[in-house]
Amino acid sequence: MPEIVVSAPKIKPKRRRAARRRAPAAPANVANTGTGPAPAQTAAAGTPGTQTGLQQIPSLAKTGTPLADLPQSVVVVPHSQVVEQGGTTLSDAIRDVSGINLGGSSSYGFFDRFTIRGLDARIYSDGFPDGDQFNGFAHSLNGVQNVEVLKGPGSALFGSTTPGGSINIVHFQPSATPGYGISEQLGSFGSTTTSVYATGPASLPGWTYRIDGLLQHADGFRDLKSADYEIRPVLSWNHDNHVTTFALDLRHIERTPDSYGILYFNGSSDAGTPLANVPNTAKYSTPFDYGNQDIERGTAIDSWWVADYLTVNNRLSFTHRDVDILRNSGGGTITEVGGLFEETGRQLREQTDHDNDFIYQFEPVWKFHTGSVGHTLLTGAQVEWQSIDDNRATANLPNITNIFAPVIPETSTAGLAFMRTAADPGMIDDLSALYLSAYATDQIDLTDQWKLRLGVRQEHWYEQLTPLAYVAQSATNPAPGRFEMNGTPLEPGVVDTEIDHPTSWSVGTLYKILPGVAPFVGVSKSYLTNFNSETTQNGIFAPESGLEYEAGVKLSSPDGRIVLTTAAFEIFRQNVFNEDTTTDQISFNGQTSKGIDADLQVAVTPQWKILANAITQEAVLTQVPLTPSQVGNWPVGVPAHIFNLWTTYDFAIAGVHGFKVGGGLSYNDRTYANTGNTSWIPPSTVIDAMFGYYQTHWDAQIGIKNIGNVTYYTFAESAGGAVGEPRTYYVKAAWHY
Repeated sequence: MPEIVVSAPKIKPKRRRAARRRAPAAPANVANTGTGPAPAQTAAAGTPGTQTGLQQIPSLAKTGTPLADLPQSVVVVPHSQVVEQGGTTLSDAIRDVSGINLGGSSSYGFFDRFTIRGLDARIYSDGFPDGDQFNGFAHSLNGVQNVEVLKGPGSALFGSTTPGGSINIVHFQPSATPGYGISEQLGSFGSTTTSVYATGPASLPGWTYRIDGLLQHADGFRDLKSADYEIRPVLSWNHDNHVTTFALDLRHIERTPDSYGILYFNGSSDAGTPLANVPNTAKYSTPFDYGNQDIERGTAIDSWWVADYLTVNNRLSFTHRDVDILRNSGGGTITEVGGLFEETGRQLREQTDHDNDFIYQFEPVWKFHTGSVGHTLLTGAQVEWQSIDDNRATANLPNITNIFAPVIPETSTAGLAFMRTAADPGMIDDLSALYLSAYATDQIDLTDQWKLRLGVRQEHWYEQLTPLAYVAQSATNPAPGRFEMNGTPLEPGVVDTEIDHPTSWSVGTLYKILPGVAPFVGVSKSYLTNFNSETTQNGIFAPESGLEYEAGVKLSSPDGRIVLTTAAFEIFRQNVFNEDTTTDQISFNGQTSKGIDADLQVAVTPQWKILANAITQEAVLTQVPLTPSQVGNWPVGVPAHIFNLWTTYDFAIAGVHGFKVGGGLSYNDRTYANTGNTSWIPPSTVIDAMFGYYQTHWDAQIGIKNIGNVTYYTFAESAGGAVGEPRTYYVKAAWHY
């Protein structure tokens, strides 16, 4: 065995007390002109956002490793880039990362749902999970510094997560340098976004603060109203060998589901696509739908610099979420009656969830050498406790008698009979889960050119479902209507338990064969718990698993003007929860996804910059228990090709500098709405443009989205296509000091 050498600080005993008072190894707060200060991260994580290109240090890696040394596909999107494109939400940022698509199975438009490389993605906030991928919530950019995306399985770092990838939202942290700012963006359909922030030293020595606020409202295209009211105060205390940060995130979110969009019509000239002979304002969804949420999250993070070779991070989070949903389900069935085409099978679901999520993470990070080999070793243990109170009932709705001139019959819930039966799906459940994890990831510097990364995580998952209400077959048939997958009836008070002990791991290596040329390969295994208020209709189940093989290359020019990351991948996914929203049947499918993606940044000149990304992929269903004939079909929500381009040019007018013009396009290929591949949304290309003027302490911007005013669909719902906005305009002004 090689000699193990630990670089301990040389401290004399009599000076031990003084050494302990040294500030943590975490970098100091850094000012970031125009968007506020950059956050102080843990000693291991570095300071995301203060570097450029492949020298950026993503906090989701947890080892302070720059992108150039990570044998994985990771992309960092700065907040300023999204704002430059007129974006105000997380869903606006996905155009800047290859392979991400809006939607997926069980998408209804009132929460963020994404796929990466053809498989589900999960969202994190400063490293803490943001709830389940089903019935989650929409994310704003309030206090957001950047968005980090890890493609492929991330369970070795994060535990229960999706095989497609992990999206980590990184927030600004307090700064000792005072800063203030306000911005206002106004747009079409009554949209307004007001953002404010303030940061600086607090009155007590060693304390700093930051507070971010957001007021967002839109009347919405197709009358899909939305609103966000958010405030995020943060306090940071730099004391002895610690940086301790307390944050409180309070949100009230209002969204309007549009579960039907524009109906698919198999009698159209392009069978299976949304109706082409109705205006894009035609409505089939219940007009008083809503998807509202109140969220309270508190976090406490302590980074303790013990010595040059050890930093200990203690991280604590508690989230409470109240979810109130009234949305359509079923429907999408078209029947010809007397020469007219009716939509039948329409239903209205009423659902209330109360979620609690407690997470504690203990993460020592060690730096040492074995011989000439350097190690940054993340070790950790995590405890997560989750509870959900779920109350759901469903009512049948009248038919829409003419889909070509739709008139929605229901005007309120008065007279509707909400039921909890197999025919009218509903339930009242208590769900609870305890997740225990122990993990380690070692970022190894074998040489200056050769990097190796090893990760492993052992899980112990304990999940329980307690039904509180009896579910019959129908209103006229009192026989049991709710069963576990093995046929056992789910009865009130009888606890259904699932215990699992999955082991996740990842192995990757990278070698810099030339300056700026670094091929990499990796293999990762992940697990995702099938435990949330949507999957428990038939009890609780063994987790989903994913396995990815990836090979790619990271390229950068010596001057950093060209940066490219491209990779080929193949991902195998098993035991995937799938809900047939037309029949409310549940199955667990298998899927593979393979392809090539690329992310490119080019500074053609100091003034002219280009961002481009693309993916070409093939996704195939390998198991469909309900309908085996569908094996070989495409999964829901996965386009074969996605391409995005954004370019800007800085210039002066009459010697006055600070002007910028920009534009770009987004292309999405055909996307299927069901595993039978009988319904889909067609390909679309959307073009945007902007013009801005930027000074040290203020800026102004105008923009146009969907310049061509094309009718397109943002994602494929089970009954119809979710309609994208027509040509829209916005103006924005910001002041910051």
